[in-house]
Amino acid sequence: MIDAVERVAAFCADQGGGNVVGGNPAGVWVGAVLPAAERMQEVAAQVGYSETVFAAPQEDGWRVRYFSPESEVPFCGHATIALGAVLARRDGDGTFPLTTNHASISVHGRRAGDAVSATLQSPPTSSAPAPAALVDEALALFGYKRADLDPRLAPALANGGAGHLVLALNSRAALAAMRYDLDAGRTLMRREGFATIVIVYAETAQRFHARNPFASGGVYEDPATGAGAAALAGYLRDAGWPHGGAIDIVQGEDMGVPCHLHVDIGPEAGSSVRVSGRARMIR
Repeated sequence: MIDAVERVAAFCADQGGGNVVGGNPAGVWVGAVLPAAERMQEVAAQVGYSETVFAAPQEDGWRVRYFSPESEVPFCGHATIALGAVLARRDGDGTFPLTTNHASISVHGRRAGDAVSATLQSPPTSSAPAPAALVDEALALFGYKRADLDPRLAPALANGGAGHLVLALNSRAALAAMRYDLDAGRTLMRREGFATIVIVYAETAQRFHARNPFASGGVYEDPATGAGAAALAGYLRDAGWPHGGAIDIVQGEDMGVPCHLHVDIGPEAGSSVRVSGRARMIR
C-alpha cells in the first residue's frame, strides 16, 4: 500500500518562468475503497510527512480522510491541494467534491503544461476571542510577552475546518525567533483541540508572514498550512480587518522551504474561503 502513495509538495513558491520551489510535502493515496483507519494511520507514519490524505470515490465525489504521523486530523489544506493536483493530472482539470469527516468541501485542480495548481473551498469558518489564561500559556510556550503582540489583531480561536489559536506579532524579527518545546506544545495543542497554532506578522493589510507549529500531529512546524490559512482568513473577516477580499501568506522562509498561499475571502460571515497554491510532484 505504501507504494501507491504519491508525494506532492503543495503551496510552492513561484520563482517565475514555470520554476516552482519549496512547498509542504503531502502523501496522496487514491484507491477504490478507504482502508481501515488503523492501516491509514500506519501508512501515514511510514510516509512521515505532516499529513497524508486518503481518497476513495463515492457517488457524489470523493470520501477523504487525513492522517498525520501520530493522529487523524479533521481537515488539512496542503494535502487537499496535493490531492487536487493528483486528480487533475489523472482525470483532467476540474472541480472535485470532497466529503471529510465533518464537512462537504471541494478542490479545483488545473494544469498548465507541466505545472499544476489547485484551489480548495474550505469548510465554514468561525472565530472567537482567546481566553487570557490560554494566551499567556501560549506566549510562555514560545518565549513571547504581551508586548510582542500586534494590538490590531487580538489573539483568537479560529476554525476553518480545524481548530487553531491565532497569535499576531508586531515584528518580523519576533516571528523569526519562534522556538518551543515539542512535548510541551503537544500537550497544550491536544488539550485544547488545536491542529496548529497560527503565528503571523502582518507586513501589510493583505500580505502576511506565518509560522505554524504542528505539535499536535508530532511535527515541530509546517512550512505551509492551508487549514491555518483558512482559519486566519475567517478571523480577519470577523475582526473587520481591511483585507480587500484576499490575502497572500508567505510561509516556510524561516525553515528554508519557501511557500506561498493565496486566500480569497468573501463578505459573508462564517462562509468558507478559497485557498490556492501551486504544486509539484516529488519524484
